[in-house]
Amino acid sequence: MSPLEGKSIVVTGAAGGIGTPVSRLLRERGARVIGIDQVKPTECDEAVVTDLGDDEALRALCERLGSETPDILVNVAGVMKFGLHETQSLETLALCYRVNLLVPAALAQAVAGPMRARGAGQIVNIGSVLGSIPYPWFAAYSSSKAGLAALSQALRREFAGSGVAVTHVNPRAARTAFNSGEVDRFLAFAGMKADDPEWVAQRIVGAIAARRPLLSIGVMERVFAALNALAPAMIDNGLKPQVRRAHAAFS
Repeated sequence: MSPLEGKSIVVTGAAGGIGTPVSRLLRERGARVIGIDQVKPTECDEAVVTDLGDDEALRALCERLGSETPDILVNVAGVMKFGLHETQSLETLALCYRVNLLVPAALAQAVAGPMRARGAGQIVNIGSVLGSIPYPWFAAYSSSKAGLAALSQALRREFAGSGVAVTHVNPRAARTAFNSGEVDRFLAFAGMKADDPEWVAQRIVGAIAARRPLLSIGVMERVFAALNALAPAMIDNGLKPQVRRAHAAFS
């Protein structure tokens, strides 16, 4: 029997390139999935169409999750804007930080009390390798995902011994519509690997089922993340030639 059998699971970004296969795989393992997105998700048992960028909509969703708390909350929804930080509008920055960090924090806050009271539950945050290896041209995205990683770690410590698990997953880039044409061109330019979304979803669902605290996808990505934490100047120096070429190609 799957450990997800009979579980109620809320998935944000359930209509997206990663959220769709994640929702389907969760259902295949016997879960009841409530999908949240701006458009109706196709692989869920119940759909909640809402705008996470709207204050009132977010407040209403938090109230619902506080009173109808799922067994598992999976924060997949995200926003990524490509370009030099100085070219980003205030509205673009606000949306990126809101959807990538404020929304997961608010939804986690909504379910935290009820999960703790019943002594069971799981909060899953989908971050990014760019949160542990902050990358030029992705400053807002990288920093918002770094914040999400810190949120996950802090919550894990808060919930210690409570029966509530916190899972944080750091995927690499995936081949989805989440990437603009310019992002795809940058990935090719930088030699970054883009994974098949179905494979990424399988890894995410596996981490959820195993209640893993942390999953970072990619051996070399884990190595570079460790180097960036211990000796960031090494990463700075390694990126300098690429950054010079990127300024010529993308600025």
